[in-house]
Amino acid sequence: MLDMDSSVSPTHGEQENSIWNGHYACTCYHPLFVFNQFGDLERCSLRPGNVHSADGWDGVLKPVVERYQGKVSRIYFRADAGFANPDVYEFLEAERIKYAIRLPANRILQERIGHLLTRPIGRPPNEARRSYANFTYQAGSWTKSRRVVAKVEWHPGELYPRVGFIMTNMARAAENVVAFYNKRGTCEQWIKEGKGAIKWTRLSCRTFAANAVRLQLHALAYNLGNFLRTLATPQPEGEADQDRREGRQLWSLRCIPDGRGRHSEKPLRRHPAIDRGTATAARHFDRVRRSIVMGSGQTHGGRASI
Repeated sequence: MLDMDSSVSPTHGEQENSIWNGHYACTCYHPLFVFNQFGDLERCSLRPGNVHSADGWDGVLKPVVERYQGKVSRIYFRADAGFANPDVYEFLEAERIKYAIRLPANRILQERIGHLLTRPIGRPPNEARRSYANFTYQAGSWTKSRRVVAKVEWHPGELYPRVGFIMTNMARAAENVVAFYNKRGTCEQWIKEGKGAIKWTRLSCRTFAANAVRLQLHALAYNLGNFLRTLATPQPEGEADQDRREGRQLWSLRCIPDGRGRHSEKPLRRHPAIDRGTATAARHFDRVRRSIVMGSGQTHGGRASI
């Protein structure tokens, strides 16, 4: 599961390629990120502040897809309206990747769901009313028609409905496609986590190349933190059965002290590096796990010191 999104890294000096961005209303860089479903940052790229959201998408996404081809049975992709580009569609379809990408509204799309945009008669209920629609659509720059899923929401106290369109090649029901796309918001939370915890917006070097290296170092720090969190955080209730159905192994925390002289018995999902990698990745995971266990003998304030 790959989620692609761009973000903003405000600048406060004379950094090279630091340019005003009207959307974010600041002088900044405009980096691009790709995450997987486990929260790992698969790849990122630093870009000048005035580029489009999808600028350089191929240099970021294609190496990630190439690395997974032949190692997983299916790849899914999600992105917002900034990546509604026919080049993106054609690449994903050529690689047999299932995708859901937000589509900007236009007059033709609005006309296709005109019957859903008429305000319902009668007193509105206290909860939101949702309607879904399916239809095929072909823009002038496309080589073929594609499936579009529309969602219309009428909220109490609002005069006009909220309308959204999603381009997809999945065969799921319209409501399920919308639910699948809405989970893309988790990617935005991971970006906020990188900004708040890792501080990867601190790109204060003079040259653009130096700042690009700093972003990659921040990415390594983020992935290391996510790796350790996956290793040491107990799995929420209810996810263990899902992992077994999906064929993922569970690590046991029997060997890791819990800070009170006992050992935890709670299972933990195996880190995704093992699922996607080879035996070498598994051996590397075991070495890191053993080093953490050996270094966790002392405790301070009831917590293991690593």
